[in-house]
Amino acid sequence: MALDPALADRIATSVELGFAEQVAHIQALVRFGSVRGAEHAIQDHVFRCLRERGYAMEQVRMDHAAISAHPGGGRITPEHSDAPLVVGIHRPRHETGRSLILQAHVDVVPPGPFDLWSHPPFDPVIRGDWMYGRGAADMKAGHAANLFALDALARIGLQPAATVTVQSVVEEESTGNGALMAHLHGYRADAVLIPEPEDEKLVRANTGVLWFTVEVRGTPVHVREMGAGANAIDAAYRVIGALRELEESWNARKTGRRHFEGEAHPINLNVGRIEGGDWASSVPAWCRIACRIAIYPGVGAADAAREIEAAVADFARTDAFLAKTPPVVAFNGFFSEGYELDEGSEAEAVLATAHKRATGTDLRSFMSPSYLDTRVHALYDRVPALCYGPISENIHGFDERVSLASVKRITTAMALFVAEWCGTEALGR
Repeated sequence: MALDPALADRIATSVELGFAEQVAHIQALVRFGSVRGAEHAIQDHVFRCLRERGYAMEQVRMDHAAISAHPGGGRITPEHSDAPLVVGIHRPRHETGRSLILQAHVDVVPPGPFDLWSHPPFDPVIRGDWMYGRGAADMKAGHAANLFALDALARIGLQPAATVTVQSVVEEESTGNGALMAHLHGYRADAVLIPEPEDEKLVRANTGVLWFTVEVRGTPVHVREMGAGANAIDAAYRVIGALRELEESWNARKTGRRHFEGEAHPINLNVGRIEGGDWASSVPAWCRIACRIAIYPGVGAADAAREIEAAVADFARTDAFLAKTPPVVAFNGFFSEGYELDEGSEAEAVLATAHKRATGTDLRSFMSPSYLDTRVHALYDRVPALCYGPISENIHGFDERVSLASVKRITTAMALFVAEWCGTEALGR
């Protein structure tokens, strides 16, 4: 049943009334420098914010054994976060609507050199319509929208007439194990909404992602005898060349994949880190590269991993030095598969209607060649997993920023979605 227009107007007005508080809340989240492994303080803050609103609270610790046993589990390394997941659950007096998970992550990527930012990365400066700061867009604005969409209903004396589970997770930027752990813990719902910064569009398809390292060993000698040694850094660059050939062969496989064949380069290999050697005047004895590559939905992560190992091994056999000292490939983070969102779900129709009311435009969808936590719910829960959020610029870059006008629009759309999907009842426990 469509949402009453008068109620929709009241909800939109309520979002507007609470928006100054919402902006302040986003700024408070950005001030936490919640890079991987440093999310405990922000999760404590989130716990307090949810508990103050009367939600039933739970903290969930990472179960490394359960994650490792799951085919979608990211590889656990010493750098893996040990911060808990924070979960707040709204339980209605009468369960008459459809249940919902609202999920967001608090971990952010490293900011890089501070002097390349216009403002300190964890100082949430507002200039015009834009809020700047690492994580402002990815995805603390969306994190706040989950909370304030529900607040908008409470402000007019309403609450969802169905169970709503608000999840604050970690490890989204490195393994996806936070969302997976929530799944393994047993949380389920009829639909999931994750407000990542997606330019007010719905993600229709999403690539899987693998993280891996390749380590090359060389033969160290004094640089004056360079010809007698073997430079591991030089050899690593030759391995990168072989990986680029694999990347191009995977891109050539886009034919027939309807969400990908129109993209110029849907599969991207990134050599994100390189380290090696011990002394400027010594031929380096070692080099390690850290890589990220995407895979198409329907391609098994294990199958893609074997193809990467084979590509490196096949190249090494053709290289005079590497044939004697084969590189070692290891997988150390994301080991996730992609997904395609089924069209025609009622949840998508409800979101489309809510989006149209909030923005005045039709909801568009697109393919995102990146990792998203919605893969957990799409692949393993088999429920509509909607990834939809605000307009942003420069995520993972310098001067990351989010449009506040867009945050207000998507928060309105989310509140309208909750009201129609879950139904409403008078506020109270």
